Amino acid sequence: MPRIVIVFFATIAASYLGLCVILFVVQRSLIYFPQPSALRSPVTFKLPVAEAEIVALVRPHEGPRALIYFGGNAEDVSLSLPSFSRDFPEHAIYLLHYRGYGGSSGTPSEEAIQKDALALFDAVYAKHSEVVVVGRSVGSGVAVRLASQRPVSRLVLVTPYYSLVELAARLYPYLPVSWLLRDKFESWRYAPRVVAPTVLVVAENDEVIPRASTERLYASFAQGVATLKVIAGASHDTISESPRYLEILKGAL
Repeated sequence: MPRIVIVFFATIAASYLGLCVILFVVQRSLIYFPQPSALRSPVTFKLPVAEAEIVALVRPHEGPRALIYFGGNAEDVSLSLPSFSRDFPEHAIYLLHYRGYGGSSGTPSEEAIQKDALALFDAVYAKHSEVVVVGRSVGSGVAVRLASQRPVSRLVLVTPYYSLVELAARLYPYLPVSWLLRDKFESWRYAPRVVAPTVLVVAENDEVIPRASTERLYASFAQGVATLKVIAGASHDTISESPRYLEILKGAL
């Protein structure tokens, strides 16, 4: 084989390997987009952990019912506090700022967020016997894994996905993402263990998460546990603006 051909293929291989290394190093900056908190709640709940201090915004309410919300990867969850407080007056509301988001310190990762989600649930469950968990987009992966480990009363998954690996493979079909990705968010792995009544809320025109991905996740739940609702005309980012969104959440709760 001519030397120039060998050099050519070696250069291609080195470039490909270099690209893989770069994506492996910077991958979390492509997953998480920390947002500051636009709204300040008069009540915050702080979770001290070994590596960080995690903040959840709270609308207190006495009684058995509580709602925990896990947002998307570029979402400021504080913006949902006024509407949740208004629309769910019988629930105490807890909105988690992931590590690096809002007032929470630390760096986000799947395992860190999951650890914080468990700690938050345990603290809330000690005060409220009926805890509804709502997760949107990336937060749906947090929510379904939590529900597989804790006695969640109801589970609502908004624009959920089968796994982050599957989504990343669509974006980078030429890369071995299953080997490179550290935060896999494999919701399919935890769905079969969920026993709480579950609703999956789908945006008809979701440009981020394919309908097929959500339907595969839906099929992963045990028979009779989950239902799937489609919001006509909604996109990934506009789904919460639809009146149907609130109807479905109220019905699920």
